[in-house]
Parts: sequence; C-alpha cells; structure tokens
Amino acid sequence: MTMNARPNRLLIVDDNEMNRDMLARRLARKGYVIGLAENAKGLLERVKQDSVDLVLLDIEMPEVTGLDALKTLRQHFSPAELPIIMVTAKTQSDDIVTALDLGANDYLTKPIDFPVAVARIGTQLSHKQAQEALKESEERYALAARGSNDGLWDWSLAADVVHFSPRWKSMLGYQEDQIGDRPEEWFDRIHDTDRERVKEEIAAHQKGLTPHFESEHRVLHKDGTFRWMLSRGVAVHDASGNTLRMAGSQTDITEGKVSDPLTGLPNRLLFIDRVGRLLKHTKRRKDQLFAVLFLDLDGFKMINDSMGHQIGDQLLLGVASRLEKCLRSSDTVARLGETFTVARLGGDEFTVLLDDIKDPSDAKRAADRMMKALAPPFILGGKEVFTSVSIGIALSNSAYEQPEDILRDADTAMYRAKSQGKARYEVFDADMRASVMARLQLENDLRHALERGEFRNFYQPIVALVSGEIAGFEALLRWQHPTRGLLGPIEFIPVAEETGLIRELGWWNLREACRQISEWRAGVDAHAHLTMSVNLSAKQFLQPNLVEDIRKLLVELALPPKALKLEITESTVMADPTAAVEMLQQIKSLGIDLAIDDFGTGYSSLSYLHRFPLDTLKIDRSFISGMGDDEEGMEIARTILPMANNLQLDVVAEGVETIQQVAFLKKLQCKYGQGYYFSRPLSAEGTTALLAEDLAWQAPVQTK
Repeated sequence: MTMNARPNRLLIVDDNEMNRDMLARRLARKGYVIGLAENAKGLLERVKQDSVDLVLLDIEMPEVTGLDALKTLRQHFSPAELPIIMVTAKTQSDDIVTALDLGANDYLTKPIDFPVAVARIGTQLSHKQAQEALKESEERYALAARGSNDGLWDWSLAADVVHFSPRWKSMLGYQEDQIGDRPEEWFDRIHDTDRERVKEEIAAHQKGLTPHFESEHRVLHKDGTFRWMLSRGVAVHDASGNTLRMAGSQTDITEGKVSDPLTGLPNRLLFIDRVGRLLKHTKRRKDQLFAVLFLDLDGFKMINDSMGHQIGDQLLLGVASRLEKCLRSSDTVARLGETFTVARLGGDEFTVLLDDIKDPSDAKRAADRMMKALAPPFILGGKEVFTSVSIGIALSNSAYEQPEDILRDADTAMYRAKSQGKARYEVFDADMRASVMARLQLENDLRHALERGEFRNFYQPIVALVSGEIAGFEALLRWQHPTRGLLGPIEFIPVAEETGLIRELGWWNLREACRQISEWRAGVDAHAHLTMSVNLSAKQFLQPNLVEDIRKLLVELALPPKALKLEITESTVMADPTAAVEMLQQIKSLGIDLAIDDFGTGYSSLSYLHRFPLDTLKIDRSFISGMGDDEEGMEIARTILPMANNLQLDVVAEGVETIQQVAFLKKLQCKYGQGYYFSRPLSAEGTTALLAEDLAWQAPVQTK
C-alpha cells in the first residue's frame, strides 16, 4: 500500500470464526482494513457494498462452497479487478487446480504461513493497482472526448482564469455569455457545506497527494435548486513541481445521487432534503401540518433468503408501484392533495412524506390505505407471494429541528408496531418518546455500571434430590442500580446483548463466580465438593480467546476445572453446530463440565445433542411448573429424563417449587433440582449463611 492511498480492504470468508479472527488481527496489524464473513451467502453484494480490494476465500464451507462463490464472483469481476486467493486445508492439488482454472489468482494452504500470505496478498494488490493506474490514465485521456455530454473546464492558475465550455454553463441553466472566466464563478456556486471540502480536494491533487482530482458536490442552478455534480480533472506541473494548470470535466449526477437505483423512487438523501425544507417552511407557517410515515415489510428477509434476491427485488418493485398508485388514487388525492413523496431508504424500508395534511387522522387513513394496497398477493416467478407492512407515523411539531429527528421518531413508532404484532401502524407519542429516552438512559447507566462496581452475583442452590444436600450453585447476575434498586437480568441483559456490553458483563459474572466458589470450597472441608454453574452468552461463546482466558482464571484461583460448569442455551450451539462442537471440545479439554440450559424451549433435539460433549441437561422451568397441573409437563419429563440417562447426561430440573414435583422427579431418577422449593437466589452473604446451616432437604420439608 502506498502511504497516501486509502488502506486496502480485504474480505476474509471462512466458516471457522477462530481462523477468521486470528488472520484478521494479524492482517490488520499490517495496515489492511478487514471485513469478515462466516459464509459465502450474499458474497457478491458484500464485495460490491464494501468496495473490497481482495478476497481470501476458504474452499471448504457448508451450503455455498468456496469454489461456487468463486464462480459467481468471476461472472462479475475479472482477476485484475478483484484478486481472489483461495484458502484450503487440503494438501491435495485437485481443489487448488480447479480453483485456478476457475480464475483464482493464487492460493494458501492451512495452517497458513503468515509471511507467505502477506507476500502473496501484496503481490496481488500491486498487480491490481498497476491495472487501475493504467485504467485511470486511459480515462483521463477520454475525458475531453466526452464533452458532448459533460461540461469541460480548463483552469490556468498563473492567470487565475478558467475556461468553462458552453455545456458546463448550460448544465447550470446559463447562456454562454452569462458566466465569466473567474474561478469564483464555480466556487461561489458550490453549496456552503461542500465548498471548503472541494477546495481541499483540489489542493490535495495539486500537491501530488492524489493521482487525480475527483469530487462530488452540489452546485447552484439558475432556477435556485442545487444539482449534484461530479467534477474530475488532472493537474499539469512544471519541473519544480508547481501547478501550471488543471483541466477536467463536470457531470450531472443528480438523478443517480437522489434516486434509488432499484425502484427509481427518491432515496434517503432526497427524502431528508424534502423533509428539511418542510421543517423550515412550518417554522414560518405554524398552522401547516405534515407527517412522515416509516414503512418496513414484515417477513421480507425470509422471502429474500428462501426465494432469492431476484424475487426479493421484484417484490420491492411491486411494493413501490402499489404505494405510489395507492397515494395517487382519486379519493386519496382529494384528501391529501398532490403533495406527497414516496421514498426507499434501503433494504425493505420505505418512507412517505404527506405534505400539508388537514388533520392527524389523514395520516392514519393513508396508513390504512397502504396496508390494504399491499395485502393482495404479488405474483413473482409464477408464485403467489404475500407480505404485510408495519408503519410508524410521526407528525410535525415545532420541537423538531432536524429532519433526521422526525424520521427517527417515525422509525421508533414502526418498531413499536412490529412489537405489537406487525401488519399495523402506530403513531409516535410522548409515551414512546419517554420509552426511548428511558432506554437510552438505561444503556448509558449500563456502560458506567461495571466501572462503578454495581453488579452483584446471586447464587441459587442446585440440590442432589436423593440426598437433599447442596451439590452446587448457579451464579445469577443482578444489577444494584443507584436509583432503581436491585434489577433482575430481564431488565438489562437484552440491552447488554444489543450493545455488545454482554462480553464484559459476562466475564465479570464468570470471574466473580469462580472467585466465590473457590473461597467457599477452601473454607470448610465439607464444601470442597461444591460446583459453580455460570451462564455463557452467545457473544461470549464466540470469542476466540475465551478458552485461554478461562484456563488462566482457573490457574490464578487454583480452582479445579471440575468445580466449574458452563451453561449454554440450545440456540447458541444450534446457530452453527459445527463451530459449536469445536468450541465445546476446546472448553471440555480444560476439564470443565458443560450443560445445555433451558432445554425444551428451543430445538430440543436429542439427536443433535449426542454430537456435543455435554455433561448435563437443565430442563426448563415451564415444564416442571406444569407437572402438578396437567399431564403435558409430566409427559415431557417422562420423555426427556430416560433419553438423557441413556446419553449419560445428568439432569437438573429448574423451577422446582413443590414437594410433589420433587417426588415425581426422584421417581424418574432426575439427579438434581433447583428452584424456590429449596431456596431463592441469595446474595453471597446469604449463601454463606445458608451453607453454615448444613441444610439437607428431605420430604416432608419443615417450614423455617
């Protein structure tokens, strides 16, 4: 990479997260910008979207193989345009030869020799840059030939005079004699927001920091509107390096800049601009009311994934057409007038701007109308495809200062509509604003809670049902919030997962639990058998350094690995069973026991579970609580327990609350129980006191 060029963007495609992460970190240190993909689905779109310079593509992947992905990419990019280096674990030459025949530029074999990898990547990028430089040079010479479509300019810096071609002037609505030859004729017409940036881009090219000048910016048209222009040019220098002149072209890119390429509707840029203009207008006219509607298709991802992107694009085109027809229909126009804008923001998100409505109910009626318009099936690829839409409505008011604010509130209302069951609309109101602000406050508080030491572990006993003695504990996280008191996990874990804070939070939970059980085991000989169960979130489970961090923690605390049990949910392991098996085996190699938590609420497939190196199943409390009331809970327990025993898995029944449940579980040879029948989750101090009582729960239980 040259010093002044942008960093090269590499995309690593590998279904093994550990391999991806290791290679990504090492290449990032070399100055590359790294993108990661766990499979080859949608790889073409990813390459285009991220402007990828080189792809490292694993050959062996499930569903879409590296060779299939290579074929697809080569249909759109030549080896010079997009270098692709294949990565294979095989020593045989068959796959490598096939890949090279299909257009791969080079290959690497696992385990990857990193210096060799860096050298090969550098070679391919150098070839690409040389080709691009040649292409750019050819494009410069072709610029003048495009004068019939583009405006041309030639700037003599010594005389400070610019020759603007007639086409350059007419693009802005002027006749030949209406624009002079001073640089200010150009710069003064550039939008205030863009002007300094354009001057900086010109200066950078004159100093030799860029191979050519290229800038997208807004220029004022004679009619008072701004047009988006693409200006390109090259500088000529004297022997001392001083710039003598610059020459180039101007292209009107307004249509492409402000319209969605798929549907032809206005895009986010134009929509935001129109909302911004209306906001300024309503500041002057207090009686004017407008509405922004944010639409999101329900189930679009499933349609796109199951039927393909081509069908997905056809659906989006059909939706755009119906929305416009619906709003243009005679009775709608009679209520709303002609002033409305339908835009596509991206993906399956559409927005509608209703200008100058008479009453808030007009926006609701328009939402109803659009939902009905999208209800009939779309005929795509010879099949009926159904979709519905969730709509959020935000009404204009004097509090809005920026167009993004009202769009954000419409988006918030749309998510409320989705959470209320989809295929409906919601109007943004003060309660929603309060909810949003409360959520933002919670997220902010959560970021500071770890620093302030506000988290606590509570511990719930896990009891051996035969002896009635405590076998161990489950560490359950609580938050001692400074103003809201003690919060359970349901109050903050979802936010922690969305923000990524769950990694730090989960590690604190694990470390503190290990420290505490180490203390209890060392205190009294009778407690030396106690174990500690700790929940592992999906994001923690995927961290490549997790196993090594746990190993170091056990060594630091001198805690036997068998004293720790890690609990993982079914959904975590089933998201990627192959990668999960590998990670579980690594954890298992430390000597730690593994448990599937909340069994029965997810995939509940014992045929899958035998593939995993598990020790324990924890039956979800919903099945245990049903034991005393109906036969269903009993039948599920009767099914799970014998099968788990056959797989040599211990079973912990969660949510045990009655002596009848204990008796039934013992009859089915369930080994352990956990629930309020034995004890609520207790603080560390409360648990220490409980252990000091030397309790054993036997039937009938004595009330204390």
